[in-house]
Amino acid sequence: MSVTDTKVCVLAGGCSSEREVSLQSGANVSAILGQAGFNLCQLDPRDHDFIEALRAFAPDVCFIALHGRGGEDGTIQGLLELLGIPYTGCNVLSSALAMDKLMTKQIYRQNQIPTPAYQLSPKGLSFPCVFKPADQGSSVGIRILREVSEVDPGAAGFYEDYVSGTEVTVAVLGTAQPRVLPIIEIRPRHAFYDFDSKYAEGGSDHIIPAQIAPAAQKRCSELALAVHQALGCRDLSRTDMIIDHDGQVWVIETNTIPGMTDKSLVPDAARAAGITPSQLYRQMIEWALARKGA
Repeated sequence: MSVTDTKVCVLAGGCSSEREVSLQSGANVSAILGQAGFNLCQLDPRDHDFIEALRAFAPDVCFIALHGRGGEDGTIQGLLELLGIPYTGCNVLSSALAMDKLMTKQIYRQNQIPTPAYQLSPKGLSFPCVFKPADQGSSVGIRILREVSEVDPGAAGFYEDYVSGTEVTVAVLGTAQPRVLPIIEIRPRHAFYDFDSKYAEGGSDHIIPAQIAPAAQKRCSELALAVHQALGCRDLSRTDMIIDHDGQVWVIETNTIPGMTDKSLVPDAARAAGITPSQLYRQMIEWALARKGA
């Protein structure tokens, strides 16, 4: 099947708190795939006629650029499975596991992947600590708590030990023979790598290659690959880590549909590996199409 014969539907928008970022990701992906010559449309699952429009276009593959609940948690993947439409990225199970941060923490521990200790109850907290919603992405809702007066007992989420140090992120590309992309060091201009640091103009600096010790580089790459495999990820994942002041690497969280905006980390890492965004997105489409007959 030639590029011009391949019908690709980019899914972006949705109803999550990350809707605007998803629309940016979708626009960027659509522009690049359009330039490559694909027969393209972009649809928003929030639209009331979404399924009808999807069926009318009858795509060969869907490129999922949805972030957060409804897009990154296995629900859209389940719908596409029912409709028999191949899609990019992780399957239903690994999407749901990675989106549920508490389940992710348990899988990390079961696979001896170092991750900060956590608790569900606000009782007996040591400060500072980090409050995290269990099912959000893009650092939505994350807060660093420095004293007991900042604790909201009614908030739904968990409390994680605060780890300070160098923040890095590592993307893994592929499934059967996954490839670890160059490590990116993140230097946020806020207290931590929050939503504004990720998406606001000048919110953070991305250092490639990461200016970390060779031992830490090796460890980060090993852990990113271990996480990718432990969660059953396919095509693409991106795992965030912190290297503390003693050189210990801590795995913080894993994203199965990381941002694809012009400021996003994965396209930066791919470029550092000699992979253009066009090549990256085309490869993901090829993997999805290959699964159609598997």
